[in-house]
Amino acid sequence: MTLTKSKYYFEALDNYPYSLPDCLEALNYALSYDPEDADSLCLMGRIYSEMLDDYEKAKLYFEEAMQCDLTNLNTPKYYIKCLLDNEDFQEAEKLINYSLKIKGIDRSTLWFYRALLSEMRGSFVNALKFLNDAKQFSYNKEMLEFIKDREQFVKSKMPKKLKKKSAKKKKETK
Repeated sequence: MTLTKSKYYFEALDNYPYSLPDCLEALNYALSYDPEDADSLCLMGRIYSEMLDDYEKAKLYFEEAMQCDLTNLNTPKYYIKCLLDNEDFQEAEKLINYSLKIKGIDRSTLWFYRALLSEMRGSFVNALKFLNDAKQFSYNKEMLEFIKDREQFVKSKMPKKLKKKSAKKKKETK
């Protein structure tokens, strides 16, 4: 990471998402200095995914970022969110499984996304199981509270029969 590139990348990151024109200008400078910088490519993917809802274009940037640096800790979590938003469930599941092997990555967020994937597929029991895994890897109060709130939300969506089965399984495992 050259000093010039990091100056422009951090300037772009500082402007995201509040000033997209300034963000894009800085990001284009950063990519002109290093077109294979995974962080810059990831941020461009986020712009297309989160701001423009152009998931296909975002996926191209995320894929390129992953090819440039397989061990980047930022790219997988944003790429997974993009895949879930675009309903590319099989790709998201593969990326989650791969990302869980990356040393130093936020496993709590990955397990949360795995729970969200199960929930989107209609498997509420599995979603609760994965949320429990997310709790185990949560190391701050805010994330823990967020996961607990999500558990309550998932439980509220479950049919009554599944709630009883889920509660029964929970008692048996204790």
